[in-house]
Amino acid sequence: MALAQVERVRGELAVKRPDVVTEVVAFTTSGDRWAGALSELGGKGAFTKEIDRALVDGRIDLAVHCMKDVPGDRPVPAGTVFAAYLARDDIRDALVNPVGVRLAELPAGARVGTSAVRRVAQLGREFPQVEAVPLRGNANSRLAKLDAGEVDALLLAVSGLERIGQPERITEVLSVDVMCPPIGAGVLGLQCRADDVATLEAAGTLGDPDVWRETAAERMLLHVLQGHCNSPIAGYAVSEAGGRLSLRGRVFSPDGKRVLEAFETDDDPVTLGVAVALALLRQGARGLIDGIPH
Repeated sequence: MALAQVERVRGELAVKRPDVVTEVVAFTTSGDRWAGALSELGGKGAFTKEIDRALVDGRIDLAVHCMKDVPGDRPVPAGTVFAAYLARDDIRDALVNPVGVRLAELPAGARVGTSAVRRVAQLGREFPQVEAVPLRGNANSRLAKLDAGEVDALLLAVSGLERIGQPERITEVLSVDVMCPPIGAGVLGLQCRADDVATLEAAGTLGDPDVWRETAAERMLLHVLQGHCNSPIAGYAVSEAGGRLSLRGRVFSPDGKRVLEAFETDDDPVTLGVAVALALLRQGARGLIDGIPH
């Protein structure tokens, strides 16, 4: 999937900046290699720290990140910035089931593979008849485990299945009301060194202004909440007519039995992210987040 994301960037650069020559430098991060809980590796930063180091060291000039994997509780490494966010892919989650049964129709005890605490909480809330089974690895390896019978169904991102060319595996696309997406869902971010003017300018030609503002609002929400990797936090921003933004945020208990929700609109993404986060904190989000072991 990571290589598919990089090829998307290369393809868009070839159109916008045909003068730029690119070379792919592939990484397998500790997050990719680890089969256990992300909290044991320090959280979502396990997917980015090796790439961050290579960027700072000058071994690469441009990093392509799924923004849902970029920690929001701490700043990006000193000397680096995000130059652009690409046009957003589908933010929804999908059920993959070999026999075509929808999530609500799965029998009691059916095993649904996912290691995302956000998905586990919402499964517990909306579909208590199923069992969430921890399942890590890239989308292809998880599909292989499904085909081998290790689980009865999978929850995967629609955008991920599209990126690996397997959207036909989707049994059901879940609405954002049923399965609220993670912060940064469907967004690819292009990270560069702050002093690399040439790369910043080239990458900047690929940016989507609406997605920039949506992502800024979502990440400010996450930053103010200071959630850790075991925090079931979800939310998404939408660009409205006339430059207005809306942002919905949710914080769940791990079992999904308690959910806090806030919704606001504003013209400024930073103000909006702060407003939604403060509304959630007033409802008790701090105690809920800090009460989850990590």
